[in-house]
Amino acid sequence: MPDFTDRQWLWLAAACYLAGFALGTVALLRGRRHSRVAMFLTLAAGFAFQTLGLALRGRAVKGCPLGNTFELFQFTAWSSASLFLVIGATFRVSLLGYFTAMLAAVLTGVSLAVPAWDAAQRTHIFGANPWIELHAALAVFSYGVFGLLALTSAMFLLRNYSLKSKHVGGWFSFLPSILDLDHIGVRLLGAGVALLTASLAVGAVYWVPHPETVNVAKLLATIAVWLAYAVALGLRLGGALPSRRLAWACVVLFGAALLSLAPVNSSRHPPASATTTPPAASEARKP
Repeated sequence: MPDFTDRQWLWLAAACYLAGFALGTVALLRGRRHSRVAMFLTLAAGFAFQTLGLALRGRAVKGCPLGNTFELFQFTAWSSASLFLVIGATFRVSLLGYFTAMLAAVLTGVSLAVPAWDAAQRTHIFGANPWIELHAALAVFSYGVFGLLALTSAMFLLRNYSLKSKHVGGWFSFLPSILDLDHIGVRLLGAGVALLTASLAVGAVYWVPHPETVNVAKLLATIAVWLAYAVALGLRLGGALPSRRLAWACVVLFGAALLSLAPVNSSRHPPASATTTPPAASEARKP
């Protein structure tokens, strides 16, 4: 195996995701359906490279790599890619791979292109507490679910537009039925809310007996995201939120969820045992 640094592995992952996006775009421009096998293999390669990069980063920071904006964006992209690889074949939504490649390419590429997001790497950010580390991992993984939900919601809106405007040919014909997209969206919404609920419950195991450790800004940002998605799910299941409005809500909410990563990250302060290391530390090679 090549002796790459964590960022080099992550650049390779970004290149694979971008290749998947380019593959799908070329196929659409030619009015053809892209190869599901090629898309799956391209995303799988990107996922594998990103896993290696995040594993090296985790070893360097002595925990789950969620200590700065760069790592949060990378972990969110990794979560979305992993979910597609697991459920993409089950849902049989051909364009979902294309949109997943686009999302992963944007999240990984932008985070790699902004050095300030990775200017400092915090080590031992969770101390020796597995509850807080599990809480953070579940929370960010739920953001990956919400990312995939935003993609299916965008596809729903495109399909809805095609039906209303009577443009059902061309690349619109590659979109799944509007009912299938609605069902997938509701399932993803329920899964994301369940994961974020579990994250808050796990965090509460530590916060309740240690209220002095709670960072109010971080907790409020996370609860706001959870509450918004939970309300949307409740309204949809109760029939008070039409499918089209739910789709718009899910797209907007994911943008807000990404913006909420800023206060969540800025509110972090390493524990007493933690150290802040410069980016050069990430260049430690895999033995």
